[in-house]
Amino acid sequence: MTEENKSVDKPEPNKAAELDLESGEVVEEELVEGAKVRRKGIYLLPNALTTASLFSGFYAIVSAANGVFDNAAIAIFVSMVLDGLDGRVARMTNTQSKFGEEYDSLADMVAFGVAPGMVAFFWALNGLDKVGWAITFIYVAGAALRLARFNTQIGSVDKKFFVGLPSPAAAACVAGLVWCFHQFEPSAWLTLLSIVVVGGAGVLMVSNVLYRSFKDLDLRGRVPFAAILLVVLILVVIAVDPATVLFTAFLIYALSGPVRALFRKKPKRA
Repeated sequence: MTEENKSVDKPEPNKAAELDLESGEVVEEELVEGAKVRRKGIYLLPNALTTASLFSGFYAIVSAANGVFDNAAIAIFVSMVLDGLDGRVARMTNTQSKFGEEYDSLADMVAFGVAPGMVAFFWALNGLDKVGWAITFIYVAGAALRLARFNTQIGSVDKKFFVGLPSPAAAACVAGLVWCFHQFEPSAWLTLLSIVVVGGAGVLMVSNVLYRSFKDLDLRGRVPFAAILLVVLILVVIAVDPATVLFTAFLIYALSGPVRALFRKKPKRA
């Protein structure tokens, strides 16, 4: 469930989850037609997708530890797709739950926090000794703080914007970097680029910079026929060189926030 979906997928305040100590089963309390109903168990489909996203993040770490960095980067992008599906599936099937919300947040921390940081560390930062793991920790801590802040801000901010770089976008910047340059020999410029991207993404996640959420786009209404042609063109461009296109696209998005803030603060000439 991506950050784009959580504001609409978060369970109502009258829903709560607890553990049945005798059976070890999750018990959720829901308000149905004005009456509180206690239901055991979890919803399989959305939580299965969340588990798949978690596995992809775990696989990325294992692949990076074994030096297979292209697979590690691709696995993070797969996590993004799966993370985007679980929330939509839960909403379409009316299977939102408190358990699913908490599980999704933990899976996001692994897939978009720990995994990208460790992939970047094994790839380019481990040769920097303490500086390398410090930069990695800045990213991982930034993702944790970003997710915690987002979970507490649901419903209290303008839905058109995110406060800080969303963790999936930050993960895409790091994974895209590794995917683009994984075949290059280690060099000073590549190490410097990694420090800037990984450390910068970590800082931007906890910043107050606003990013467009694109929640105001109506994807259900009718559009001109040319719109589907544009979708085809985008898919073709991505297919030609997915690593470069995805890295460039998410890097532009990451930079769009600071650039927008800079122009907003620029004093007007008399």
